[in-house]
Amino acid sequence: MSATETVTIASAPLGGSPLSRAIQGRTAPPEWKVRAPQDRAAWRSHVESVRSDAGHWLESVRAAFGPLTQTAARHRLTEAAQHGVIVTTGQQPGLFGGPAYTLTKALSALALADALSAEFGLPVAPVFWAATDDADWREAATTHVVGRDGLQALTMPGPMTDGVAMADVPLGDVGELREALRAASGSAAEPMVLDLIDAAYTDEATVGSAYVTWLRGMLEPLGIAVLDASHAALRCTIDPVARVALRGAEAVEQAMHARTRAIEAAGFTPQVELVEGLSLVFETTDQVRSRVPVARASEVAERAPVGALGANVLLRPVLERAVLPTVAYVAGPGELAYFAQVTAVAEALDVPVPVVVPRWAADWRESQVDRIMARLGVTDDELRDPHAPETRLARDAMDRDVADSLERLRVTIDAQVTALSRAVADDDALVPSDVVSGLSRDLTHKLDRVERRLVAAVKRRADGMTRDVGVARASRHPLGSTPERVLSLVPVLARHGLGVLSAMREAAAVHARVLIAGGTPPSA
Repeated sequence: MSATETVTIASAPLGGSPLSRAIQGRTAPPEWKVRAPQDRAAWRSHVESVRSDAGHWLESVRAAFGPLTQTAARHRLTEAAQHGVIVTTGQQPGLFGGPAYTLTKALSALALADALSAEFGLPVAPVFWAATDDADWREAATTHVVGRDGLQALTMPGPMTDGVAMADVPLGDVGELREALRAASGSAAEPMVLDLIDAAYTDEATVGSAYVTWLRGMLEPLGIAVLDASHAALRCTIDPVARVALRGAEAVEQAMHARTRAIEAAGFTPQVELVEGLSLVFETTDQVRSRVPVARASEVAERAPVGALGANVLLRPVLERAVLPTVAYVAGPGELAYFAQVTAVAEALDVPVPVVVPRWAADWRESQVDRIMARLGVTDDELRDPHAPETRLARDAMDRDVADSLERLRVTIDAQVTALSRAVADDDALVPSDVVSGLSRDLTHKLDRVERRLVAAVKRRADGMTRDVGVARASRHPLGSTPERVLSLVPVLARHGLGVLSAMREAAAVHARVLIAGGTPPSA
C-alpha cells in the first residue's frame, strides 16, 4: 500500500473470467503455453533468448513512436534497441484516456521493465501499444467520472462509426465534455493534467490521434514510449507477417478449432468466439476494416497493398512479438484469457509464442470520500447495494414520532390479528383460517406501502445525503465494478497531483518483483 496526503493506493484483485483466473493462478493446462518464466534463472534465460534475435527493429518502426520529445522515453527506447529488450502493454482508445486501467497497465509495464533491468543489468524499455487501428466506437466513445450527484457518463456525440479505425474517426466538438471533465476534477492541484487533455482533444483530432497525444504527454516523462498502431511505419513492418498469417489461414483455423475444443473440454469458455470461415486478418478498404475470409486469404495475401492489412485481438500479440523484441506482454484479465487461444495461433504459424504476465490492479481511496462515508456511517459492503444505504439513512432520518407510531402500529396489527385468529378458531372456525391470514398480509402490505412513501419523502427532503451516498458509491463501486475498470483517473490526478502516479508506480513495483521471483502477486 502506498499513499499521498490525500489518496491511498492499494493492490486489488485482478479478477476476470474462470479461464483468466486459471491462467493467473497457473492452473491452466500446460499445453496452452501461456505461463511466464517461474523464477529468476528462467527469466534470465528468456531475456537472453529474446535479446539475441532483437536485430535492428527500431529503425523500421521509429516513426510510429512519434517525435519522442521526452528524454526519458527516448533514452530507454534507444538503449533497449541497441542491446536490450522491451516490455509491452497496450489498450484501444478511450475518451480522455479511457478507464484508469489504461494507466495502471502502463505503470505495470514500466515497473516490470525497471525490475528486469535492475535484476539482469541490461536496458529494458516499456512500450505502450496504442491500438488506434481498433474500430470499437462504443468502447472509445464513453468515459466515466464522479460528478456532484454521483457517477456521470461522458459520451462523444457521434455519429457512431462501424468498422472504421479510431485513427480515422473525427473527434468532433468535445468542448462540453472537456468542461464536464474539468468540473468533475474540482480544484485542480495539478492543472497540467487537464491542460494535456485540452491540447490533445481538439476539434481537428481523430479519436485515435487525441488518445495517442494524451498518452505521450502522460507517459513519456515516465520513460514509457507510446507506439501508434495505425502509423504507416508499423503497418508496413507487420505487413510480411500479416501475409504469412493469410497464407496460413487454414492451418490457423484448424488450430483455433482444436484449441477451442480443448478449452471447452477443460470446463472453460473461450474468451474470443470463433467466426467460421473468417481469418484473423483485417483488410482496410476505403477506411473500412473487414475480416478476410479464409477462402480468399491467399488471394488477398498476393494483391493487398502494403499497409492495408491488420490483425484482430488473437493475431495482434503474435505480430507484435514477430517485429519487436518483447520479453513479456503485460495483460489485463480479458487479454490473459484470450492468450490461451493466441498461443495456438503462434504455433500454427511457427512464430515465437508471446509470453504474457498479469498486470498490476489498483484500488484507490480519496480522503474526502472516506470522510463522507465516516460521516454517514456507510461501509464499502453497504455501498455495493444500489439502495440499502439511502433507505437505511432515510429511516434513520425519519422523525422519531413518525417512526415510533409506525412501529406501534405494526405491533398492534400483529397482536390484534393474532387475537382475532384465536377467537375465530375458538368459535368453531366461523371462517377459514386463510381469511384471517389474508387480512394480516393485506394490512402489512398497506403499512409497508405507507412506510415506503414516508421513506421516499424523507429521501427527497435529504437531497444532500442522497448526493453524498451517490458520490461515495460512484467512487468506490461504480456500475458495481472496481474504480479502475470504470472511472477516468484524470480527475484524481488533477485534484491530487502526479504524486498519485508515483505511489501507483511503487505498488506496481512490488507486483513486478514478485513476478520475477515466481511468486503470486498481491493483486492476483
